Amino acid sequence: MKIIAEFCQNHNGDFDLLRRMIAAAAEAGATHGKIQTIFADDLSFRPEFEEGKTAADGHALIIKRPYKAEYDRLKTLELTYDQHRRFGEECQHAGLVPLTTAFNLTCIPHIKELGWSTVKVASYDCGSLPLLQALTETFDELIVSTGASTGEEIEAASKLLRASGKKFAFLHCVTIYPTPLEQMHLARLNWLKRYGDTIGLSDHSLTARDGMKAALAAIYLGAQIVERHFTLLPEDQSRDGRVSIRPEHIVEICRFAKLGKEERLAHLEAHVPEFKQMIGQEDRPLSHEELLNRAYYRGRFCNKIGGGQLFNWQPEARETLTGMVAKAAHVG
Repeated sequence: MKIIAEFCQNHNGDFDLLRRMIAAAAEAGATHGKIQTIFADDLSFRPEFEEGKTAADGHALIIKRPYKAEYDRLKTLELTYDQHRRFGEECQHAGLVPLTTAFNLTCIPHIKELGWSTVKVASYDCGSLPLLQALTETFDELIVSTGASTGEEIEAASKLLRASGKKFAFLHCVTIYPTPLEQMHLARLNWLKRYGDTIGLSDHSLTARDGMKAALAAIYLGAQIVERHFTLLPEDQSRDGRVSIRPEHIVEICRFAKLGKEERLAHLEAHVPEFKQMIGQEDRPLSHEELLNRAYYRGRFCNKIGGGQLFNWQPEARETLTGMVAKAAHVG
């Protein structure tokens, strides 16, 4: 059972806090520690999100997320590549497997230099085949979230990953923050078994209200990986605080994972009245909120090349970068 403690930006740019998070997650029983390779300068500018758009009935049509405010926020949360290296060392010392999410093609050479064997792919890049191809050529294992991805995108990703011969896993994810339990659709785990041998859940449920209910139900239904945002701070002191767990929650997941199948079911029947409600549908349309989030987050980060913006799903992004690397090597 793999338990990924997703530190995201819950460290608030403070490496000493990140170090304490690593130690606490490892002591509680996590197997992996994860950060996100995010740099404000890679944030894409898309004018439609400057003001957003709302329908006459009040429903959001386009998320409002102004570039300048988001840039300034992210700039304070960055980890340098030297801090990435130190993060890996801290994880390995604590007994955690270090990994990060690669949000664009341009970061791959820098992550490669760290010597880590596993990399995470965010939900919105499940369909970014050029990015997936580049990652399979660089890392031994990919863990790919599938939230807000279409069935066709997941199938295409599976074909590419199987052909690569590399280890990979698909994580079910609902890209609503926080995710209501009635929209968890854990039956999707069974659907994902068609496309990969290893499946799991990236869970963004509301911790204060729903605890570990979704994670425990997912384990019973066959999840081999659970990923959850992790924090040591009060809920209101980081952006992801509401959907983040603490050491005691990892302990709870570990204890449940050690139970037999019948014991797991008995626990769910006794303590998780929402269990059947969470199962939902294997094949379902994306909700309005998921589509809104997909529109913003898919392409939130880009590859800035020659003064332009190229996105991870564009073949020319990888072709351009490959050409630049080859030219630099020739000159050198």
